[in-house]
Amino acid sequence: MSKAEEKITVDDLIEKVSSYIEDKEQIDTIVKAYNFAKEKHKGQYRKSGEPYINHVMSVTMILISVYADYETIVAGLLHDIVSEAGVDISEVEEKFGSNIAKLVRGVTQLSKIHFSTENEYLIDYYKKIIVGMTEDVRVIIIKLADRLHNMRTLWAMPEDRQKVKAHEALEILAPIAHHLGIHKIKSELEDLSLRYLKPDVFYDIVEKLNKTKIERDKAVYDMEQEVTNLLNEHHIPHEIKGRAKSIYSIYNKLDKGKKFSDIYDLLALRILVNTEQECYLALGLIHSKFRPLPNRFKDYVAMPKANMYQSLHTTVFGIDGYLFEIQIRTYEMDEVAENGIASHWAYKENGGSNFAANFQSSTEQKLQLFKSIIDLSQDKLSSEEFVTGVQEEVLDDNIYCFTPKGDVIELPKGATPLDFAYKIHTKVGETTVGAIVNNNIVPLNHELQNNDIVKINTNKNSTPSKEWLNMVKAATTRNKIKSFFTKNDREIYVERGKYALEKELRKRKIAFNDFINDENIKIICEEIKVDDLEEIYLSIGNGKATVNGVINIIEKPEDIPTPKNIKITSKNTDADIIVSGIDKVKVNLANCCNPVYGDEIVGYITKGNGITVHRINCHNLDVLEDRTLEVSWNNNANKRYMTSLLIYANDSENHMLDLVQSVSTMNVSVDGVKTINRGDKAIYEINCYVTGLEQLNKLILAINKHNYIEKVERAMK
Repeated sequence: MSKAEEKITVDDLIEKVSSYIEDKEQIDTIVKAYNFAKEKHKGQYRKSGEPYINHVMSVTMILISVYADYETIVAGLLHDIVSEAGVDISEVEEKFGSNIAKLVRGVTQLSKIHFSTENEYLIDYYKKIIVGMTEDVRVIIIKLADRLHNMRTLWAMPEDRQKVKAHEALEILAPIAHHLGIHKIKSELEDLSLRYLKPDVFYDIVEKLNKTKIERDKAVYDMEQEVTNLLNEHHIPHEIKGRAKSIYSIYNKLDKGKKFSDIYDLLALRILVNTEQECYLALGLIHSKFRPLPNRFKDYVAMPKANMYQSLHTTVFGIDGYLFEIQIRTYEMDEVAENGIASHWAYKENGGSNFAANFQSSTEQKLQLFKSIIDLSQDKLSSEEFVTGVQEEVLDDNIYCFTPKGDVIELPKGATPLDFAYKIHTKVGETTVGAIVNNNIVPLNHELQNNDIVKINTNKNSTPSKEWLNMVKAATTRNKIKSFFTKNDREIYVERGKYALEKELRKRKIAFNDFINDENIKIICEEIKVDDLEEIYLSIGNGKATVNGVINIIEKPEDIPTPKNIKITSKNTDADIIVSGIDKVKVNLANCCNPVYGDEIVGYITKGNGITVHRINCHNLDVLEDRTLEVSWNNNANKRYMTSLLIYANDSENHMLDLVQSVSTMNVSVDGVKTINRGDKAIYEINCYVTGLEQLNKLILAINKHNYIEKVERAMK
């Protein structure tokens, strides 16, 4: 760490910033921010041992080096005031205004993100998150400056954390600096990252550069003199700088198989002139004296890069046959190339005083900016998905919330804690029992806001409720909840079917293991069109097949005795129920389960009262004697059937009138309604007449849509 970084005074800061900001009021605000930050960070120290204010000042000096406007500089001085010093953002707004408060809030939010670089998808995802969350590009510039200084003091962290932070900087932040055109920050982030990720390689390159430094310096000096004389002869005012090749760029070329001695652009010159026309004049003169290397000329002046970079690039055979990479650009082009878009406004607007006016943080301008700066032909950041993703994030009003550890969760606007929980992991969602948002307990249907910090409380014994389907926003969450109930219902039906089959086999005195063998299973599966034994159980349990029907496929049924009091007459096709093998018989619908047209049903031969028809899953069938027979609905039947619904509300309000109206609008006749229980929650029983199962299911679905409804089920007595 340099002496300047160890202690930067406010006078040092003002001296630097005064080179391009002249407004006294703005300078005074910068001093005010410095004094405020110094007071709030008093007594705080970094892991490196330096006072915290030194970090703040170093970050601010980095911002000044890229000609940031005064609001960015003030926000840089205050960037850790909320997260590290506990200052409320309202106090920042009161003292420094809403624009600066927004910048500080933005940096604070970005600092909460827990980055992951485990794979390319996550790397691209977090780049997209950074852009999607940021209302003002200056927030990202402050974040880049903050991370750059952190990288300069990375030696103070444990080795495992050094590598994590270096990887984040290299894979996520350096590419963003590149696309903002801030070469100065991008290049240093890359070099520092390489130093910690591959120290052996880094120091090997440094050693090789040092060994050849004297020879390279002499070649560069001689070439400078030649070019200077050439341009002076033709009266072109200019300045020539020797340009150092970044260690990381050398590493990249070595990593692609090049030898150190073959990296020709280690020798490089940058020529600065006053006008665009002089760029081309200088290029022509240099090419007339030094033979250019074929296919190495690039004109970024006429065709700038998407990040506004402009320069002429050429490689020539120079002094003593050495290859020189030469860049030719105007002074203004050089400022933008080194310092990025921040310097563009500073350069154009005489000190950057109009930066904020030219670059407000509206959604439309943000999108326009990032569409223009993201280069689709370059590295991983510049995939089409990235640009499309940013656009969708903003235009579709997605929000970003955080776990208490700082992991960012992307959700649709209107999402609830349940959406958040399921996005973390399906198991977290399924065991959710409560949520705390920004340290406040909230209901599970609470609408989350951008940047909320959400803690999910779980209980391993808890399971989802069907009412959750009305609480969630994301389609993926809804599908996961439905999937749980589909799977859960399946398990219940399978267990019920297996139990019913075992019970019936015992009644018939058939050994279970004798009946359930591979051959019989195959025959039954073919007959009822299922795939395996579990689906046989499922079909019995959910009523698609009767237990006797399944057994009778293998064991031929004995003739069912017809009770003496059942009168058999000619077949009556007008009857609601068709009894298998019997033309006409007295048939009653059971009051305990109230079957309706479309239900899976079974007949029970009563003693003296004909046949009573039950729903296949009626619990009373378990205790009835073995006197069942197959029955079916007559498709010609056209009447209404009584059914009874139990409706569970989640409050104690009187919703009776509302429920009756809901039922009536479905063209369903209400026979009676009553409240069964009242306490914290109300339960209603409604007796009504429906045309069949289809209308009944629509009715249940309509009632379930009320936000005060927990569940609706058919009554079973």
